[in-house]
Amino acid sequence: MSTPRILVVEDEAPIREMLKMALERAEFEVLEAADAQQAQAMIFELPPALVLLDWMLPGMSGIDLARRLKRDSSTQEIPIIMLTAKTEEADKVRGLEVGADDYVTKPFSPRELVARIKAVLRRAAPTSHQESLSVHELKLYPSEHRVTINEQDIHIGPTEFRLLHFFMTHQDRVYSRNQVLDQVWGSNVYIEERTVDVHIRRLRKALATQGYDNLVQTVRGVGYRFSAKN
Repeated sequence: MSTPRILVVEDEAPIREMLKMALERAEFEVLEAADAQQAQAMIFELPPALVLLDWMLPGMSGIDLARRLKRDSSTQEIPIIMLTAKTEEADKVRGLEVGADDYVTKPFSPRELVARIKAVLRRAAPTSHQESLSVHELKLYPSEHRVTINEQDIHIGPTEFRLLHFFMTHQDRVYSRNQVLDQVWGSNVYIEERTVDVHIRRLRKALATQGYDNLVQTVRGVGYRFSAKN
């Protein structure tokens, strides 16, 4: 099994060095970039398994880089973890909404960061369930990490893929946000419930391109349900 390659995008050299040491100790291969422009060039030359991206960068911000990567079909499936000193919930949600898969607030412990990276990489890995799933013309192919509607490819991120896989294998039952977190993210990962809402919106937006967003239903005051029934 190849060593996962992590790209660290951080303009402060001491923090970058600390991150590099912690990640190499955890047996990751580490690439470094001091700004968004350098990071973009490296991503296209040596695509990483994950990008660890500082929010505040000189020139183009980390948020803008995340938005660009998620809009480009060649990079949109690369997981992103935002590093941020911003603690307001609105800022965290903004990071998730542009496509980040997780965020870590400074100051953070290297052990927690490594655990979050491993959790995101697990979510990005193809699920072990190999059989294809279908609801009407919506089809999910686990081994290919592919989703189609009416035979048209639907582009969704790794977390939304796992979320859709969970829903398609657990139809017509209502799940609370906490239950969805445990099933999709894992019970040992510390993520706020609001994160589920952000990824549900992203999943619905992807399904809406073919008019299938109504499959993911909000049950007010309880949580979410996936159902093909009217």
